[in-house]
Amino acid sequence: MTPFGRRMRVLREKKGVNLQDMSAALGVSTSYLSALEHGRRGRPSRVRVHEICQYFNLVWDEADELQRLARISHPRITVDTSGLSPEATELANELAQRIRKLSTAKVKALLATLKGP
Repeated sequence: MTPFGRRMRVLREKKGVNLQDMSAALGVSTSYLSALEHGRRGRPSRVRVHEICQYFNLVWDEADELQRLARISHPRITVDTSGLSPEATELANELAQRIRKLSTAKVKALLATLKGP
């Protein structure tokens, strides 16, 4: 699940709608919305996120936050380390190989370290 998918699910559950109702209102398939929620689909376009914001009546900060979550929610990313240090390339490779085995606590700790104070 991606950060965007998690937030969309929370919003949908809070509104008390199922995927079928939401997909009908947005004019997309239920399988598309399910794939977005579960991180099996790439991040949605800005237009699609705007439509989702309208569906949930999100404005200002909430809409900006959903757009931000969409930007950081691509489930399959490529890290280009060309021109960086050997250590940066090693870090990217180690993360790629080990990320599935990391505990949630470890992932949160690494993310906090990367984001800094």
